[in-house]
Amino acid sequence: MHLFKTIFHQNYHTLNNTSTGPLVSLLKSRSVIRFSGPDTIKFLQGLLTNDVKKFSELPSKAATYVPAPNLPPVYVPPVYAAFLTPQGRFLYDLFLYRKPQGEERLDGPVSDSSGDLELFADVDSSVLDELLYTFKKYRLRSKVEIDNVAEDFSCWQLFGGNLAEKSNGEEDPEAASVSWGPAVDHSAMSSSHGNDVGWQWFKDPRVDCLGLRGFFPSKETPPLVEPGNETNELNYLLWRIENGVAEGSTEIPKGDAIPLEYNLEGLNAISFDKGCYVGQEFIARTHHRGVIRKRLLSLVFLDDSGKEVEQKVGPGSEVINTASGKKIGHVTTALGCRGLGVLRLDEAFKGSGSLTIQGQKGIKVEAIRPKWWPARWFSEHQHNSAVA
Repeated sequence: MHLFKTIFHQNYHTLNNTSTGPLVSLLKSRSVIRFSGPDTIKFLQGLLTNDVKKFSELPSKAATYVPAPNLPPVYVPPVYAAFLTPQGRFLYDLFLYRKPQGEERLDGPVSDSSGDLELFADVDSSVLDELLYTFKKYRLRSKVEIDNVAEDFSCWQLFGGNLAEKSNGEEDPEAASVSWGPAVDHSAMSSSHGNDVGWQWFKDPRVDCLGLRGFFPSKETPPLVEPGNETNELNYLLWRIENGVAEGSTEIPKGDAIPLEYNLEGLNAISFDKGCYVGQEFIARTHHRGVIRKRLLSLVFLDDSGKEVEQKVGPGSEVINTASGKKIGHVTTALGCRGLGVLRLDEAFKGSGSLTIQGQKGIKVEAIRPKWWPARWFSEHQHNSAVA
């Protein structure tokens, strides 16, 4: 516990410090798998919540990715998606990546020397074996290979500082090393890719505030990773908690979580325009009904004097609104004095200082709406409060 608290305090105040720049974490909680074969797109399209057909199309020059402007090859941005139960409950989340096929370039035709498309997926390490088994169970006669390449590749996240503003187009002195500038820099290409063209940082496909994400060969150090800015993965967890974003099959309870309550729609994980996929009926019905009464929120744990308290609240703790006497939700993730919780919106913001943890005297809870939420979610919350 002492080591944990040392790591936690060391970088807490630097996460959003623009003078120190962004931080980078090796995500040991994530592993990489590979899909290959002629039926890869069709197979995944029928299973996942997002539209993966874009991986089979040549992107336009307007495609959004980092670091596109300085790279001659064409890159398709990653896709965030979920795999659900037939009843529409969450099972796994995936970040899908595609390497350039052959000689795809902005100014030239596609030449695919391999013949088969390869997609890589960044998945939760804690359910890796189960996830592989589940995908293979659905494979049937589809011509697709599913391989565990976790030993060959590692997942990384670059976050904090003013990285969100940079990823939206603002140039930066570090642009050359990740190819943000206006001209092709061949020396920078080598720096940003290592020895194998195709491994690079991409803007996180969920929301801009999360920074950049990528996977790289395990034996190589990714670009922009330096001793001074590499930090423990717990600080990336803290960054996500601060921004109200859950990740993986523990923070988003496997087999139980309703994806829309965990804001997967706002995190660009769900397409409502694609065809059928496993669990679609429940998602579509819930979406078109138009009202999500509970959502994942950022939480701060306080004592009676308003001071932050650490290590006092754990996942599963019930949140009570003392003003109404109702149980309004529960904590799903906790780290130090911060957490995530799924709470009823009509109760979560009803009166300052009214939220507490059941069975723990002197612990108050402050619920915070993440800044990235779409405007319509705020109006839904106000409507729910008025109806209540």
